[in-house]
Amino acid sequence: MQILKNILAIVGLVCVSGLFIFAMQKSPSDETIGKETPIVNDYNVYALEMPEGLNFAGEMVPIENPDIYERMDRELLVNTYWQSNGLLMFKRAQKYFPIIEPILEKNGVPDDFKYLAVIESGLTNAVSPAGARGFWQIMAATGRENGLEVNSNVDERYNLELATEVACKYLINAKENLGSWTLAAAAYNAGNAGISRRLKEQDVNDYYDLLLGEETGRYMFRIVALKEILNNPSKYGFNFNKSDLYKPVPTYKVEVDTAVTDFSKFAKRFGINYKILKLHNPWLREPHLNNRSRKQYIIEIPKEGYYNTKP
Repeated sequence: MQILKNILAIVGLVCVSGLFIFAMQKSPSDETIGKETPIVNDYNVYALEMPEGLNFAGEMVPIENPDIYERMDRELLVNTYWQSNGLLMFKRAQKYFPIIEPILEKNGVPDDFKYLAVIESGLTNAVSPAGARGFWQIMAATGRENGLEVNSNVDERYNLELATEVACKYLINAKENLGSWTLAAAAYNAGNAGISRRLKEQDVNDYYDLLLGEETGRYMFRIVALKEILNNPSKYGFNFNKSDLYKPVPTYKVEVDTAVTDFSKFAKRFGINYKILKLHNPWLREPHLNNRSRKQYIIEIPKEGYYNTKP
């Protein structure tokens, strides 16, 4: 009986509190009804019109095939409406494409391959679960096979210029083996042997005719989607000024052919600190340089006046 009394008391308190709260709320009057400020929603999601002439390195994407159409549509939608990532790609491209583009051109690799670096790493020095590193996501063995120094002290996979050269070598070799730039790009993800084996097993000779796993199956569509979006920002709803984009910091090169015992002290000699030195030379993996072989390294030093830091 006492329990029941307690419950009724609580219920009564809640009811009274509820009435009190309701009474304190301002009820609408004749003067305000119909004059409320409307909730404006200027964000809309639209289906995308499939662009004409989609291609990679001049090799057409066969969107007349319904399977290809749907897969291409997926990547255009995903990358258009992942707005924060898209804006970052525009910003970073302004900073890093000028480094990548002349190296591709020098090696005779189509300019479209810069978009491969975009989907591989987001134009950052990413590290994959498998151990691939840098903008081009190069594995340690591949780097060493192509002349990069890869160890705990120096890892040149983080050197954008050198890594781009290695990527070019790989892609040119893949093109020679597989016959098209599209297949060469796919091989960058799945390996030359992997793509060759699947072409033979399925008795086809084109990427778009292959049945592939999820990652490699989306690979070329993601590249083409990023190419399309990055070349047509306003068409896909990206709005920015040129001043919003990241800018490269001019640097000059310093040659070093000895050991460096302390990079913090080394940096101070050039009016910067260790953090800034590492930002421009991420391939220096430790705060010192062993260099027992007296190899010549090129260290990038930012020109004066770009960082407001104390060395």
